[in-house]
Amino acid sequence: MSSAARSSAVAEFTPVHDAWWQAACTAHGDAEGTRALISVLLLHRHMVHEHVVAGIATALRAGALTADAVALEARKWGEADQGAEQPADQDTPRRRVDGRATVTSLTERRLAALPPDPRPLPSVAVYDQLLRFRRRPADGQA
Repeated sequence: MSSAARSSAVAEFTPVHDAWWQAACTAHGDAEGTRALISVLLLHRHMVHEHVVAGIATALRAGALTADAVALEARKWGEADQGAEQPADQDTPRRRVDGRATVTSLTERRLAALPPDPRPLPSVAVYDQLLRFRRRPADGQA
């Protein structure tokens, strides 16, 4: 990509950028939402514009309104475009039929790998007996 083409691509603020920014401001407030947008815009320094825009769109659809989520999704799009070889145990960017990527929930992934917990749920019944004892006010206090 020539430097002229690269700088015009980097300078392009798309409707996807604007939609993500508005959602981030709604979720985190204007100041924090704008800071998150600045972090997202800085991704353009090191990543291809199309990958960042695709990452923003994917994160927006998932409701992931942090710069880290956008960076992760943009990296997934970049790896998919490069055809990078990844070990079998890592998630690769999955594509739906419509071509958009899915967002992997780290919580769901961790829970799927854990064995079921056979322990009983904790009980606070033994602490309930402490509620019966009331502290008496000191002399002179009501």
